[in-house]
Amino acid sequence: MSLVKDQIHTENYSIFNSDCMEVLPTLPDESIDLSIYSPPFAGLYNYSSSERDFSNCESKEQFLEQYDYLVSEIARVTKAGRITAVHCTDVFDNSCFLWDFPNEIIRIHAKYGFHYRNRITVWKEPLKVRMRTMVKSLMHKLIVEDSTQCFTAMPDYVLIFTKKGENAVPVTHTCGLKKYAGEVPILPNILQAWNNANDSKLTATELWDTLNKMYSDHEDPKSNKLSHYIWQRYASSVWDDIRIDNVLPFRDSKEDDDEKHVHPLQLDVIDRLVDLYSNVGETVLTPFMGVGSEVYSPVSLGRKAIGIELKDSYFKQAKINLSMADNRFEKESFQDSLFDSIEETM
Repeated sequence: MSLVKDQIHTENYSIFNSDCMEVLPTLPDESIDLSIYSPPFAGLYNYSSSERDFSNCESKEQFLEQYDYLVSEIARVTKAGRITAVHCTDVFDNSCFLWDFPNEIIRIHAKYGFHYRNRITVWKEPLKVRMRTMVKSLMHKLIVEDSTQCFTAMPDYVLIFTKKGENAVPVTHTCGLKKYAGEVPILPNILQAWNNANDSKLTATELWDTLNKMYSDHEDPKSNKLSHYIWQRYASSVWDDIRIDNVLPFRDSKEDDDEKHVHPLQLDVIDRLVDLYSNVGETVLTPFMGVGSEVYSPVSLGRKAIGIELKDSYFKQAKINLSMADNRFEKESFQDSLFDSIEETM
């Protein structure tokens, strides 16, 4: 692989500073248990000046041609019956109106033998979107001047696909779900019912702490209330409890010509996908690694991972981030968060 500028191989992961179109063909058939990624679509963000960067395609047609080949390779390396999760959103076209990008993703995956099984909507708080993207269509003054120019804050989507064929190794949770990724998952009706039944006045956070202490070592999934509460949130078609600032450090990887609002995928989203769709010890692939989020999450959760990243500065930051993966849950606090980047743009 002459175009691999750097690569690191450890017991738990392999990462490549290269074009994913060069690395993917070298992976064995049916060697991947789960893939998670965000395709860098042209017109949304421009991640680098490289002509090999998907985000620099000159047209939708050129992008879709390259993406078609990528999906064909992911289909080849994915095991039968296993899942690929694609994080995406609707995209503005040249006329400033929306193009249904998720539908194109669905169409191409169907072409290569993936069944479209689910769409998860990731809700985003409008003010935070406005501050992160500086998009004018979310400004309040447009309501005063001409509200026909306003847009709502668009959500993200996670499209879930299953490769045709029978899954040889079920993904099991023999004791239920034990770790929650997101805001405190106690809904008001659950809190009220608990307090009424136990004659208590716990807050949502206090009840969550209580349940963790009671059921963290619980072995019966049927009676594990903690697992049931977690699944109640995960099973929703709208994930409105994702912590938008729960991301890996990325500020140092940004270059002068980068988009100001480039932002890694939230670890809450990745953690949920890894937990739901892979077993401990299995291999997770991301062809667009960025600063390492889709490798960091599975490795910290006991999986193996393969990541590919074209941009040198992102790869450099990914190496730093991945050096902390083993100690993630000892100190899960990232100083370089969304709010650091907001300060730069204000």
